[in-house]
Amino acid sequence: MNNGNSNSGFVVWLTGLPGTGKSTISAELENIFQEKGFCTETMDGDEIRKGLSADLGFTKEDRQEHARRVAFVSKLLARNGVAVNVALISPYRSFREHARNEIENFVEVYVKTPLEVCMERDPKGLYAKAQQGDITDLTGYQDTYEEPLNPEVVIDTCDTTPESAARTIIDKLEELGYFSN
Repeated sequence: MNNGNSNSGFVVWLTGLPGTGKSTISAELENIFQEKGFCTETMDGDEIRKGLSADLGFTKEDRQEHARRVAFVSKLLARNGVAVNVALISPYRSFREHARNEIENFVEVYVKTPLEVCMERDPKGLYAKAQQGDITDLTGYQDTYEEPLNPEVVIDTCDTTPESAARTIIDKLEELGYFSN
C-alpha cells in the first residue's frame, strides 16, 4: 500500500457546523485515497456515536469524551499507515487542540458555512427539530461552536463543490509531504 512519503499515515480532521458538508467532503477524500492505493478509514461522528460512543450524550463533557475517543482511534490508525478522515463537528477549540497534540500528522480543515445556509440544507432535520424545541443543544444554533483560529485549510462550501474541496485538501496534504501523486 502507498503511504505517501513515509510509513506514517495522517489525519484530516474536518470540523464545522451540522450541515456544512463534512461527511460529503470526507467521502470524496476517501475515494481519492483509495484510488491512490492508501489504506483509509473514515471516522464520521454520527457513525462513531452508534458504536464507540453509544453511551454518550451531548453535554460538553460527553462531546469532549466523544472527540477524545475519535482522536485516540485516529492516532492509532495513522501511526499504522492509515489515511484517516475525521468528519466531526468537534465544537470546542480545546478538543481540536487536544487532537492536534496527540496526532503526529494532523491537518485541521474548517468546513465553513454560514448558519443560515446550514439551516436551509438541514439534511438530517436537526435545525427543524431545534426550532420546534425537540433538540435543545444543537451546536452552532443553541450551543457553542468555536471557529478554528489557524486551520491548515478553510473550505467555504457556498462557493465550492465537494470534489473541489477534496482537491484543495489533497493539495495541502501534498504540500505537507503526507500525500504524493
